[in-house]
Amino acid sequence: MQETARIEMVSVKMYPDGRMDTRNAALYLGLEEKTLAMKRSDGTGPSFIKRGRIFYFKEDLEAWINECKRAKSTAQLRTT
Repeated sequence: MQETARIEMVSVKMYPDGRMDTRNAALYLGLEEKTLAMKRSDGTGPSFIKRGRIFYFKEDLEAWINECKRAKSTAQLRTT
């Protein structure tokens, strides 16, 4: 019997200008909120703005995803 892959869509809330709060940005990226906060703190996460609260723009999240290196093994990532 062959299993079929099931893709589940994630629903995020976004302002009309493309902004997302931390919770929705984390959902969009597939990360925990705490992980995203740690990446924000150490400067390794996506660009954000702070206007009383932290917001991320969708285009910044997508740019951050696309700039990440793709690898076939963790050993490959250690050599770069």
